[in-house]
Amino acid sequence: MISMADFSYSFHNFEKNKHVRASLREVQISHKHAREVALAVRGMYLSKAREFLENVVKLKQPVAYRRYKNQVGHKSNLQGFPAGRFPVKTSKEFLRLLENLEANAEYKGMDLDRLKLIHVSAYPGVKIERFTPRAFGSNTAKNNTLVHVEIVGMEK
Repeated sequence: MISMADFSYSFHNFEKNKHVRASLREVQISHKHAREVALAVRGMYLSKAREFLENVVKLKQPVAYRRYKNQVGHKSNLQGFPAGRFPVKTSKEFLRLLENLEANAEYKGMDLDRLKLIHVSAYPGVKIERFTPRAFGSNTAKNNTLVHVEIVGMEK
């Protein structure tokens, strides 16, 4: 018998009447890009976060890279952090997650204009290990790390 995984949130002070939350589990995106996008979006209001991510998808506004910045090109329209990129695939997944968070907030009767993202986290999940056959009977590892993303919003 195969059972579903039991996931919990890393945000512990959750109150049902104050907070709303949504999560993506085991998504095939880069965990490094997801971490940087999560840092960029944390603390924004829902509408501003959506606008920011849509601009990233349109390649108009880059995401600042703080930790994973080695050999990352500099972008002129970043404030405080010179290194940045346009993680389009990750931003599309975050937009999907924001839509889910918005639907959850509407169901709870919250005001979407005052919904602020207070907790955004992304961390590595399951690692898929495969092998690619090479010459002379050898092989090369081909690993892929899936990502968990969580968002908690609060009406301010």
